[in-house]
Amino acid sequence: MKNPLVIFGVLIVVGFIGVGWLMLSSNSGAPSPASSGTTGGNVSIVNGQQVIEITAKGGYLPRVSNAKAGIPTILRFNTKGTFDCSSQVRIPSMKISKSLPSSGTTDIALGELQPGVLNGTCGMGMYPFEIDAQS
Repeated sequence: MKNPLVIFGVLIVVGFIGVGWLMLSSNSGAPSPASSGTTGGNVSIVNGQQVIEITAKGGYLPRVSNAKAGIPTILRFNTKGTFDCSSQVRIPSMKISKSLPSSGTTDIALGELQPGVLNGTCGMGMYPFEIDAQS
């Protein structure tokens, strides 16, 4: 007969792996493009400006944002009780480094995005995010 503690331990580990997989798979996909005025679930066009909204807390959600190239763009970070390294945003290719408040909204003007992927990260490089700008 097998040790019940070992079986219980294995079931706990399998449960944690399953829950983690479900959480990652539900948040890791990029939002799908939608009709006029919107390019994705977190990207909208308001008065000729593209606004990309990202939540910063323990990483960035969504991790991938689909945007349009060639439109003046604002990257808007929303924080609520954020005290980890995701409160420091870096976009090395644009020489951007910005501290976010623990709670609130911070806008960063990106100008007109060029086609391609713009990579960003937290201050420690642990939490990446990207903006996929397409023409």
